[in-house]
Amino acid sequence: MAATHHTDATRMLDSRGYAGPTIHNTNPLHLLETPVRDRITESYYWKEQCFALNAATLCDKASSLTYIGGTYGQQKPTPFLCLLFKLLQLLPEKEIIMLYLQQKELKYLTALAAFYVRLTFDTTEVFKVLEPLLGDWRKLRRRTREGGWRLDYMDQFVDDLLVKDRVCATSLRKLPNRMILEDLGHLEVRVSPLGEEIEEIDQDDDEVVEVNGNEHAQIINGESNDISD
Repeated sequence: MAATHHTDATRMLDSRGYAGPTIHNTNPLHLLETPVRDRITESYYWKEQCFALNAATLCDKASSLTYIGGTYGQQKPTPFLCLLFKLLQLLPEKEIIMLYLQQKELKYLTALAAFYVRLTFDTTEVFKVLEPLLGDWRKLRRRTREGGWRLDYMDQFVDDLLVKDRVCATSLRKLPNRMILEDLGHLEVRVSPLGEEIEEIDQDDDEVVEVNGNEHAQIINGESNDISD
C-alpha cells in the first residue's frame, strides 16, 4: 500500500500530460518547490503515515501534531509539511477546509488549514478567511531550520502567511496590498480587534495629560500669587 501511495504521488508530480485539477493554473503539488517535494516523498513519515489518508482521516492524523515548521536539520520535512503536501494531493472541498479552520480543539489542524488556504484560495478569499485568525492568540511550537524549538502564536503565524514571501520552507505567491483591494471594492476596510483597546488607551492618555495640565496651571497660578504678595 505504501508503495502504491508513493507511486500515486510520483505520478501526480509528473508534469508530462498532467490532466488533473489545477490551482492557480498549475499542478497543486508544484506549489511546493521540487527539493521540498522530493524530501517529503522520500521521508518515513510520508511513506508510513500518509499513505491511506483521506480528508476525514487526515483530521485524525493532524490531531497528533505537536508543532509547525518546514524542513529542519538535513532538510528533513516536518509532519506538518507532509500533511500539507497530502492536502494538496487530496484537494478537499472548501467546506471541509473551513471546518478544519474553524474547529477550536485542534490548533495545529487550524494552522494547517490556514497554510492550505494561503496556498490555494483566491487572493480576496485569503484575506477574508485568514484575517479573523489574527485575533487567535493560541500558542504554537515551531521547529526551526536548525532543528531547535521556538514559541510562536497563531496570530503571528497567520500574519506571516499574509505578509511574508516564504513560510515553513515554502515560497508564497505575492499578495497585492490590502488597500488596493479595498479601493477596488473587493474588501471592506479592516477594523483591528485591538481598535477599542487602543482607543481606550488613547483616551486614558488624554485624561492624564489634561490632569497634569491642570495641576501645572494651578502651580503656576500659586507661584504668581506668591509673587504678588
